[in-house]
Amino acid sequence: MKVFLTILALAVASASAFEEVVHPKDVAKVNKIEGRITNGYPAYEGKAPYTVGLGFSGGWWCGGSIIGNTWVLTAEHCTGSDVTVYFGATWRTNAQFTHWVSRNDIINHHNADIALIRIPHVDFWHMVNKVELPSYNDRYNDFNEHWAVACGWGGTYDGSPLPDWLQCVDLQIIHNSECQQTYGSGTVSDNILCVRTPDGKSTCGGDSGGPLVTHDGNKLVGVTNFVAAAGCQSGLPSGFQRVTYHLDWIRDHTGIAYY
Repeated sequence: MKVFLTILALAVASASAFEEVVHPKDVAKVNKIEGRITNGYPAYEGKAPYTVGLGFSGGWWCGGSIIGNTWVLTAEHCTGSDVTVYFGATWRTNAQFTHWVSRNDIINHHNADIALIRIPHVDFWHMVNKVELPSYNDRYNDFNEHWAVACGWGGTYDGSPLPDWLQCVDLQIIHNSECQQTYGSGTVSDNILCVRTPDGKSTCGGDSGGPLVTHDGNKLVGVTNFVAAAGCQSGLPSGFQRVTYHLDWIRDHTGIAYY
């Protein structure tokens, strides 16, 4: 019994050593609406035409990705109210156009932090366009060590005044085993993808639901999910829903798939 209790105590101590996570949407607020890429760079107009802003009627701000003429992909923890979708908005409040969408047109995943928003049909051009999902040939590709870009609106450091210009940051995808050293396997399971955040470069408050797109091939591989509770600039990994894990779910609801 003493041996068992000792092992149990070690297990509890080990579990408590893992870093806690927080949804970027819930990072402590500053004076303006949240939406932040820390230590990124301003996007030129048309750099990420698939990125949309999501202004929810509850007062919070998230991001999303256009994956088809009538579909946006985002995070489940963002949803819960009606939403205004901002299209082609390099300057957040100066969108090319907006659409209001009822919460009835939001499809939440029951077991993962990912969601779909059914939008009115939008035509594509250089300022508003879709991003492709990974193909089924890549469904078992973990994209380890690949470089990718995340985009969102906001400031350049923790607590900064938040500019409205779209910000992007280049981040490197890491093995889940590396991410588990920080958060544990209970948080970082097969449906999670993580990136390194060196030099304070990271996703942060308001970036929830936004895209992570590979440099090579421009494929949407991640949906922004969590950062370390220690802070966006702590240097600890940021977590995303792994899009390849959800290809069947996306196809079943939208008909969108690449083979």
